[in-house]
Amino acid sequence: MKADRELTLKKLKTVRGQVEGLIKMVEDDRYCIDISNQLMASIGILKNINKDVLDAHLRSCVAEALDSGDQVNKGQKIDEMIKIIDKLTR
Repeated sequence: MKADRELTLKKLKTVRGQVEGLIKMVEDDRYCIDISNQLMASIGILKNINKDVLDAHLRSCVAEALDSGDQVNKGQKIDEMIKIIDKLTR
């Protein structure tokens, strides 16, 4: 992985803590809107992590493939990004 490993782990651990908090909220039968707000916060962090990972991928793996002259590798990297963009836009 080319993204900042320590920052990515820190953010993922934050989400883990939020998910553990969400489980407790559901077990404690907390107010739906409070749960929803916490869910959206967790989703926001996950989206941010994904953006960081994809940014690093484009700047390193995809850039290297485009510079390499290897047509097969270029095509694979482009196909991967198209599939990810398709998933993100659903």
